[in-house]
Amino acid sequence: MNALSRRTFGRLVGTGVLAAALPPIRLHAAPASVRLSANENPYGPSASALDAMRDSMRLAWRYPDEAADALVETIARLHNVSADQIILGDGSSEILKLAAAAFSSPSRKVVMADPTFEAIGAYGRAAGAEAVRVPLDPSYGHDLTKMAAVPSAGLIYVCNPNNPTASITPKEPVQKFLDSVPVRTVVLVDEAYFHYADDPRYESVVAQVQTHPNLIVARTFSKIYGMAGVRCGYGIAQKSVIEQLERQKAWDSMNIGALAGARASLLDPQHVVEGRRRNSETRRRVVSEIKRLGFEVIPSQANFIMIDIKHNVRPLIAAMRDQGVRVGRLFPAMPNHLRVTIGRPEEMERFVEVFRTVS
Repeated sequence: MNALSRRTFGRLVGTGVLAAALPPIRLHAAPASVRLSANENPYGPSASALDAMRDSMRLAWRYPDEAADALVETIARLHNVSADQIILGDGSSEILKLAAAAFSSPSRKVVMADPTFEAIGAYGRAAGAEAVRVPLDPSYGHDLTKMAAVPSAGLIYVCNPNNPTASITPKEPVQKFLDSVPVRTVVLVDEAYFHYADDPRYESVVAQVQTHPNLIVARTFSKIYGMAGVRCGYGIAQKSVIEQLERQKAWDSMNIGALAGARASLLDPQHVVEGRRRNSETRRRVVSEIKRLGFEVIPSQANFIMIDIKHNVRPLIAAMRDQGVRVGRLFPAMPNHLRVTIGRPEEMERFVEVFRTVS
């Protein structure tokens, strides 16, 4: 270790070379404090993204126009769309806010699942819109039939895979839903956890943008790309929809470091492959341990799990926090379920140890 520079060490960690040499689950010392509450990628950005962000600081004195254009062009090539079908955001959360501002109002409701990522409801209310919550179906998918039936809907939000349940809504009902929604109602599909999903029933709807003029797809660099603290995301839609979103957007809301790191991330697909593998392996082992303790886990297609602890989750959240393990908050629609981010193997070992003691 002493012979390694910090820079070399960072490169090894980013590429997974160092991690491959470590014991897969059991280390000598457990971390003093474990944060498993925000669905972050514990391995962080790729080495190339870190390098790009550092190098970009040489241009910190310039506005980020060229960097934004370069990222848009890279995204457009990746998804086989034109550059005018892309909008960048300060995290995908900004895309959600722009959509709520553009397509909801006191006379046009926001429709969302219950539970789901809550930001869209807050953004809709800021626009004066009523936020209508529709419970998930028995398989924890979006009840798209009921969501489509809500009158005066301006914006329907579908988080797929869903947060906080880590569940998917299969491609067949999604396709039927997209084909049936009136064109005056905009559908926003949030694919923040797309890269983690490997269920054959799941499918991205990016390709549907060309045939559905009322569809927006949001993506983020906060999850598998490990850039939650840097803030970068984007939306894909037809040109006319992008123009309406742009009218709500602040000029130059993206900083040059985020733009450079995001573009480098897209040019390093192996980081996604490695992130998916690490997450899947650790998640599988944790779920096995939790089930061995007698608890049920919703089948996960994301970098977190949802555990049915069979009683109100608040005391357990507090007890785990007292033991230095921070887990997800209470979700009122599912008060007996605990959301836990999949961290590094040693972090999950600590989680299981504490969970076994206080659950």
